Amino acid sequence: MHDTTIIIIEVGALLFVMSLLGRLSARIGFSPIPLYLLAGLAFGTGGLAPLDASEGFFEVGSEIGVILLLAMLGLEYSAGELLAGLKRSSTAGVLDMLLNALPGALFALLLGWGPVAAVALAGITWATSSGVAAKLLRDLGRVSNRETPVILSILVIEDLAMAFYLPILSAIVAGVSLLQGAVTVAVAVGVVLLILVLALRFGAAVSRLFTPSLAEPLVLGVLGLTMLVAGLAATVNVSAAVGAFLVGIALSGKVAHSAQEVLSPLRDLFAAVFFVFFGLATDATKLTSMLLPGIVLAVITIATKVLTGYTTAKRAGIGVPGRWRTGFALSVRGEFSIVIAGIAAGTTPKLAPLAAVYVLTTIVAGTIIARVPDTAWFKRTVQARSLRGLARAAA
Repeated sequence: MHDTTIIIIEVGALLFVMSLLGRLSARIGFSPIPLYLLAGLAFGTGGLAPLDASEGFFEVGSEIGVILLLAMLGLEYSAGELLAGLKRSSTAGVLDMLLNALPGALFALLLGWGPVAAVALAGITWATSSGVAAKLLRDLGRVSNRETPVILSILVIEDLAMAFYLPILSAIVAGVSLLQGAVTVAVAVGVVLLILVLALRFGAAVSRLFTPSLAEPLVLGVLGLTMLVAGLAATVNVSAAVGAFLVGIALSGKVAHSAQEVLSPLRDLFAAVFFVFFGLATDATKLTSMLLPGIVLAVITIATKVLTGYTTAKRAGIGVPGRWRTGFALSVRGEFSIVIAGIAAGTTPKLAPLAAVYVLTTIVAGTIIARVPDTAWFKRTVQARSLRGLARAAA
């Protein structure tokens, strides 16, 4: 058969399997991402039935998936809301970095992987999955909750921090000189600031380029602009995902709302492809050796994320249940962790398998614990503790 025919067959079969996995995840109330990762592992290197011909398709599709995930997240904000959130949660951002990046760096050094892997693993454990966290908020009906702005502010800070972190990591991995690295980072920072200024000053003008009532031109225009800016950002060593996020920030009003509606199916398709590709690119035979370290690291950094969210929500005046909801929602890792592992995989062969185990563990655990505050026993426990606290205060 022709190579193109084989690619079509492989892609069609895998998409159909992913559809069944999506239905299964909806039935059991889990995020489908772990199942997509497992599907990729099953059909990737060292898996049950490796698919070689379609790997290039999934690689390109995975890039589009990251771009759409972050663009759609950006559409949730206006530029003003972004700045307000950054000002309000700057201290929380520093706390988030210290509590969650340091354990990853120390873990890599304990494993004897060296400083480059330490920088990479710090990013893997630092960045919450914006896509999974946002999906959890929607699925659990918490978008309008009081703690949701706190969660989103931390996600925004992390996403912007990645704009500076990823070029630094890329320069370290490439082994460039200090001067070259400084120039790379300076250009990246300049590009991010330029896009932010354009979003703030000319967001309304950008939105006027599109007609929200015409679905087809809207899809083509928003997707085209997003991919164009993401690609240009990537050429100067800024994450394509961050470029896409900032395009989403620039769009507002009816255009942003309509774009969310028409692009959601595309986002779901290519985001699924993104997670499948990571599984395809990971050697399944190496996962067993990283199973215990990945789970241990996940347990440690889920705890630090919960502490981050709880502390930040408490400072914002959120009640006890909302504090726990904040911490649990932030515990999942995903797209950025996988992107970082892909950048640094060549320096440490075991980093990608560790990241796969780690992401799988945090998503599965995070999906479970995110529902804990809604259970009857949790509500009774919180209420009982509140009553005991009032009684002690009255005494």
